[in-house]
Amino acid sequence: MMSRRFLSILLFAWAFVGRLPAQIAAPQLQPTSPQPSSEPHTIAMTAPNGTPLQIALDKEVRVRKVGEPITGRVMQPVYVFDRLVIPVGTAANGRISAIDPISSSRRTLSALNADFTPSHKLAVVFDELILPDGRHIDLHATAVPGSGQVIRLVTANEHKKNVVKDAAAQKMDQARAQWNNAMKQVGSPGRMHLVTRYAVAQLPVHPQYIDAGTLYSAELSQPLDFGSESVPSDTLSGIGTQPPPGSLVHADLLTPLNSAITAKSADVEAQLSQPLVDQKRLILPAGTRLRGSVLQVRPARRLHRNGQLRIVFREVILPNGVVQTVDTRLEGIQSDSADNAQLDSEGGTKSTSSKTRYLSTGASVGLALIGSGGRNDVGDASPIAGGATGFKLIGLVVGIAVRSHTYGILMSAYGGSRSIYNNFLGKGREIVFPKDTVMEIGFGSRTSLPMPGINPGASK
Repeated sequence: MMSRRFLSILLFAWAFVGRLPAQIAAPQLQPTSPQPSSEPHTIAMTAPNGTPLQIALDKEVRVRKVGEPITGRVMQPVYVFDRLVIPVGTAANGRISAIDPISSSRRTLSALNADFTPSHKLAVVFDELILPDGRHIDLHATAVPGSGQVIRLVTANEHKKNVVKDAAAQKMDQARAQWNNAMKQVGSPGRMHLVTRYAVAQLPVHPQYIDAGTLYSAELSQPLDFGSESVPSDTLSGIGTQPPPGSLVHADLLTPLNSAITAKSADVEAQLSQPLVDQKRLILPAGTRLRGSVLQVRPARRLHRNGQLRIVFREVILPNGVVQTVDTRLEGIQSDSADNAQLDSEGGTKSTSSKTRYLSTGASVGLALIGSGGRNDVGDASPIAGGATGFKLIGLVVGIAVRSHTYGILMSAYGGSRSIYNNFLGKGREIVFPKDTVMEIGFGSRTSLPMPGINPGASK
């Protein structure tokens, strides 16, 4: 009996020990999770439809007919993913594609103001690029509505001196220098040329010109194919990481903004025109979208109070659709020179009034005082000055012909009051940012860096 029980225990122990190695080795037979591929990825270098090209005219153009040739230079580089495909300075050839007719009402009002040749609205297209290496590329790009002005780059606190600038603000200074260098490639008119053009524009019959330096935003209507490129896997590994504080990205506005009609809290979208690279790591490729909203908007009002607009971007939409929350602020934006726009440190933009309004109003009021004078005081100068104040050349000619002091007083009152109303009492100027407006956007919380020559530990 004892021998039979001992034999059973021995057989059980032998069976358990025999199965133990199999249980330990079993996990080694399970398939392992696949490792990320180290093979490079091939990416098509194609600029899609809708890609904007910023082109500034390098020569003054006299508008004569449809088909009039124009030439310019690309002012902003064009990237596909992380590769430069169209550098700054690339030559562009185009033409005037349409000249809109003048409405009868506008022509009548212009004639009353001694202008028998009011300016036409123009449409332009660009049909060829000449790269720096000499290659010619067929192009199909049409200027978007709202473009075609002399543009300047507005930066935050650009009028303040001796302020401590953070990392993004210092990078903004570099972007401003790059913009100025790019604009030097196009011939800007000199001061005497501007005076001559202004004098010619005051004539009753005068030609229409497009100034050198006029900037057009032209969108591709057909894609541009630049082949394909092999991108290493380690280049892609950093995509989607949080942009370091102080990073600055270049973006094109996708949502047109106008302080007169844009509502508060309205959605705003932009798209990166250049990749964000940090220490040779690609963080955000070109084409990444930014999504935000309008924080504050105030339309222009009477008493010449100008419009204001403040926007912020809170989300980054990666190429794979992943949405990330970010902290950004507007560091710079392109604006029509006539707007005299200013950008504050929190990204708010407002239009400011030009100081020349005081000069023009003073001249009009001075002529009005002469025109309202009596015959014994100013003689025949009264109807002449009054007519010039009211309706420029036509009023002046009528004043010479009629020589009526009553006419002079009426025209003086009309001209002087109109100048005061337009410059001080009427509606101010709106802030308008058309589609494809170029913006400079800073990421992250402010990281202040001391200015050169300033000791951070010094007491104030």
